[in-house]
Amino acid sequence: MRSALLLTLLGAVACAPLDGTAASSAPPAPVTSPGEPGRGIGDPDFPLDGNGGYDVTRYHLKIDYDPAAKRLNGLASIQAKATQPLPRFNLDLAGFQVSEVTVDGARATVARSGDELTVTPAQQLREGRAFTVTVAYAGRPRPVTGSTNLGTYGFVPTDDGAFVACQPNGAKTWFPANDHPADKARFDFELTVPQGLTALANGEQTGQPVTRAGKTTFTWSEKHPMATYLATMTLGRFELRQGTTAKGIPNLAAADPKFASTLDSLYTTSGEVTDYWSTVFGPYPFSSTGGVVDDFAAGYALENQTKPMYGGFRPDESIIAHELAHQWFGDSLSIKRWKDLWLNEGFATYAEWLWSEHKGRASAQSVFDGYYARPAGDAMWAYPPGRARPGDLFNESVYTRGGMTLHALRMSVGDDVFFRILKEWADRHKYGHVTTPQFVALAERLSGKDLDPLFNAWLFEARKPALSSLR
Repeated sequence: MRSALLLTLLGAVACAPLDGTAASSAPPAPVTSPGEPGRGIGDPDFPLDGNGGYDVTRYHLKIDYDPAAKRLNGLASIQAKATQPLPRFNLDLAGFQVSEVTVDGARATVARSGDELTVTPAQQLREGRAFTVTVAYAGRPRPVTGSTNLGTYGFVPTDDGAFVACQPNGAKTWFPANDHPADKARFDFELTVPQGLTALANGEQTGQPVTRAGKTTFTWSEKHPMATYLATMTLGRFELRQGTTAKGIPNLAAADPKFASTLDSLYTTSGEVTDYWSTVFGPYPFSSTGGVVDDFAAGYALENQTKPMYGGFRPDESIIAHELAHQWFGDSLSIKRWKDLWLNEGFATYAEWLWSEHKGRASAQSVFDGYYARPAGDAMWAYPPGRARPGDLFNESVYTRGGMTLHALRMSVGDDVFFRILKEWADRHKYGHVTTPQFVALAERLSGKDLDPLFNAWLFEARKPALSSLR
C-alpha cells in the first residue's frame, strides 16, 4: 500500500445499502474471548473484524454488477472447517439484503447486528467438520470512509464500473467473509458485467469470457491462499496488454483509456521488477503478475494479490517496485494482527530503496541518511512503527522508519547475512502468517547476534534511535 500522504512525503506520486435479513432479527451473542464463535477473530485493535471458530479454505463468488444502477447481486459459497463445535458462527457483511443462507444445503437462520451476520445452522457443526455456507445477497455497495487515515476504500462505484481495493477491512463491502488477514483462503470468481466492460480479479482467467443477452461473464481463480483485503473485482473499460516476463511469468497490465499512455510502461516495469525481486527475495510466490490503473482518484496504490491497483495516477518505477515487493511481504507472508503492519510496509518501502540502488540511483544508505537527518523532534520519531495504531495505521513512520529498521539491520549484520535473512524469511513462511518476534528470532539465528537492542530502538521506542544501536 502507498497512500496519498506518502506519495507526497516521499516524492512519488452512493446510496445507503439495504440492511434487511432473511430471518430472525435477534442480535448475535457477543464474543467474550478470542476465537469464540461470533464477532471478532481476536485482534484487539479491530475487535469486530473477522470471526472465530472456523477457518475458510475457499471462496466462490458469483457476482453480477450493474454500474448504471450501482446494484450488485451476489451468491457467495464459502468452504470452511470448524475449529471448535459451532452452534452458530459469524460472517462480516456491510449492508445488502440477504435473501437466503444455507449450510451444506440446509436452510440456516441468520441474524444481523451492524456489519455482522450470525448464522445458526440447522444442526451444530462438530469440531473438525468441513462445511459450505452459501449466502444470496443483493443491494448497492457502499465503500468505507473515514475509519482510517487512508480515505475511501472497499467496493467503490465508478462511472463505468468499480474500483475495488479493500485494505484493511473493506472486503465486507462486496462479499460475506471472515474479513481479517489472519484467515487466508483460495478464491474463485464468476463476474458478470454489461457487455463491453472488463472484469478483473486476482489470479488467472480460467476460460474465455462468455457473452449472453448483453452481459459478459469473466471467470478468474487465485489458487494460492489470499487475505480477504487483497481480493478485487475491479471492472470498467480497460485496455489490456498480456504476455510474460523475461523469466516466463504471465504478466497482465490494464489501464483505463484515460491512462492508456501508461499501459506499456506498466507492463514492462512490472515484468522487470517481478523478475528482479525473484533474485533478491526468492522465487515469485504466485502464478502471474501485472497491475491495473483505474480512473478513480483514490490517492493510493494497493498490492492486490497478482494485480496491484493504482488509483487514478501514472505509477512510477518506485511505486511499482513497492507494490510488487508486497507480493512477497504482505501477500505471500501475511500478518496475523494489524499491529505488525511494518512487516508489510517497512519491507516494501525498503524495497523501493533497493530498487533505486539496483538502478544506479540513490543508494539505500543515502536514503537512510537523508531520513536520519531529521531532527529529534520530528513526528516520525514519536511513532514507534512496531506497534501500528488502529486509527493511524498508514502513518509515515510505519513505512519510512520501518524501512530504516531494515537498513539498520543490514548495517549491523552485513550484506551477506542480511539478504540471506530476507530470502529465508520469504521461503520459511511462504503463504503463511508472520509476526515481529518471528522475524527478530530469524535475524538473530542467522546473524548469531543479540539484536533486541536494535529492534527495540528502531521499532518500539518513541524517540530517535542512536546510531550506537547498530553495533
